[in-house]
Amino acid sequence: MTQHSPKSPQFFLTSPSPCPYLDGQFERKVFTHLVGDKAAEMNDLLTQGGFRRSQNIAYRPACETCRACVSVRILANEFMPSKNMRRIQNLNSDIIGVEHTAEPTSEQYSLFRRYLDSRHRQGGMSEMTVLDYAMMVEDTHVPTRIVEYRLRDPDSFITGGSTGPLQAVALSDRMADGFSMVYSFFDPDQTPRSLGTWMILDHIERARAAGLPHVYLGYWVEGSRKMEYKTRFRPQEHLLADGWERIDS
Repeated sequence: MTQHSPKSPQFFLTSPSPCPYLDGQFERKVFTHLVGDKAAEMNDLLTQGGFRRSQNIAYRPACETCRACVSVRILANEFMPSKNMRRIQNLNSDIIGVEHTAEPTSEQYSLFRRYLDSRHRQGGMSEMTVLDYAMMVEDTHVPTRIVEYRLRDPDSFITGGSTGPLQAVALSDRMADGFSMVYSFFDPDQTPRSLGTWMILDHIERARAAGLPHVYLGYWVEGSRKMEYKTRFRPQEHLLADGWERIDS
């Protein structure tokens, strides 16, 4: 693994490639490696500055002709769920989420594979093998947890856990000011449960319980239908030219 000084990180720029969100646009990314004993501190600073983490790399868009990608974070302490979100919370009251160390399992990969085949068959992750999945989960130098969401079993109210069927999984970084949702996936046969929304709602509650003000959702791209859901969680902040700007409506 390439080593870089955390005190003076080296940044690199990718070559242009077709944008996965907007037709006719080309994307470039600036990135650096998150390694060493200061990786968590660097990840906090870079995430607050609009970067995202993928394995041991932090990156952000650096496109030449487009600024559509906007970093989004939810203000957890002020968030109030909508009527539809409360319905989703009630619908999933039979699911329990338990945090684990960032370790992959064959059960997780099986669900991940089903999710990709159903929702993202043509996406950039569609060919990920079990080894690729393991690297996505394990290759981290920052505080990362994996949350497994399972149907409650008869002992859940006693043990706080569950051995029930796995419904969804979220890979998240714990930062000084919140949680950053790195990647999440769910059972594609459970569409009526809106499990993607449910996991975000759960992370908001986890942030509140931990006394953390933010939940980072990554990038919102205006005009991209697959990104529209991120703007439903208000109030939130968008990282614009002058810094984080509050968005209430």
